Amino acid sequence: MNQLSNFPSFGLTDSPKQSGYYFPAEFAPHEATWLSWPHKEASWPGKIETIYPRYAEFVKYVAEGEIVRINVADEPMKQKATNHLAKAGADLSKVEFYFHPTNDAWCRDHGPAFLIHRTEKKKMIVDWGYNAWGGKYPPYDLDDVIPTLIAHHFGWPVVHPGIVMEGGSVEFNGKGTLLTTRACLLNPNRNPHLSQKQIEEYLIRFYGVDHILWLGDGIVGDDTDGHIDDLTRFVNADTVVTLVEDHAHDANYHLLKENLKELHSLRLENGRPLNIVELPMPSPVEYEGQRLPASYANFYIANKHVVVPTFRDRNDDKALGILQDCFPDRKVVGIDSTDIIWGLGSFHCLSQQEPAV
Repeated sequence: MNQLSNFPSFGLTDSPKQSGYYFPAEFAPHEATWLSWPHKEASWPGKIETIYPRYAEFVKYVAEGEIVRINVADEPMKQKATNHLAKAGADLSKVEFYFHPTNDAWCRDHGPAFLIHRTEKKKMIVDWGYNAWGGKYPPYDLDDVIPTLIAHHFGWPVVHPGIVMEGGSVEFNGKGTLLTTRACLLNPNRNPHLSQKQIEEYLIRFYGVDHILWLGDGIVGDDTDGHIDDLTRFVNADTVVTLVEDHAHDANYHLLKENLKELHSLRLENGRPLNIVELPMPSPVEYEGQRLPASYANFYIANKHVVVPTFRDRNDDKALGILQDCFPDRKVVGIDSTDIIWGLGSFHCLSQQEPAV
């Protein structure tokens, strides 16, 4: 079932898990954050120029605590990015550019899945297949090869499991538990030939985890078919924040209520229940009558900051306060994502962490 043909050339005997590798939690120390510079007009129809100041502000905060590595197509794109970052006051000495052309900006899903070794100071990359969320937005051929390009550039081992998987569909507590949704991973537009049990085997072998927790549906407006990073997130090894909707008439009300109920029934790898912190939803954000996946759960945990999307909403400050309590060792900052969310994602969707070893 598993395609392990790449392993012998890197001295790995079986799967990453059996070779001692695992995917660390996002709140573990980073060496860097990877991004793919936004350039696809169709992702932000008529508005792409408006997102750059906020995007550059995001880079500024992340670069205060780690390197930021950005995929760009060519020298003109690099220069454009540099100009925006300089204008935002980002520390350009902490920013590195790599000439890796992409189709789109969603590095969480097309970027590398970095694994580190449990006892030795080394890392590797898992290059899952990528099909733009079930073939919704072709072409995606450039995005699909980004992890391998990065691995080859740095000389890191890379393995190709041979199935579709997106970074935004999985959450980790760093102790062996992976959290995901049935709506996404069991969707027939991803891996229709695999059962839930077979998918779990891939997750265990290629992410180095022991324990899989499944939730149901994602939020309304999420074109990824229910990514976990818009719904429920680990903030430490035994605590999650999860979205709740107070308005019974809202389209998310019942599904988030069911999600909360299901979370209370789940158990971690050590048999203990999750600590659950409730996070409010913003009021609906729409574009040309379409509900957008506006969610405070799409925050990014950097070394020094937690960057949270805000939406000019009455719940912005409440959400920031709740998350600040969850991260006493980091500064929680909100960045207006009202324009960025028109692309159907925000800061977590745009980024992928590279762990420190």
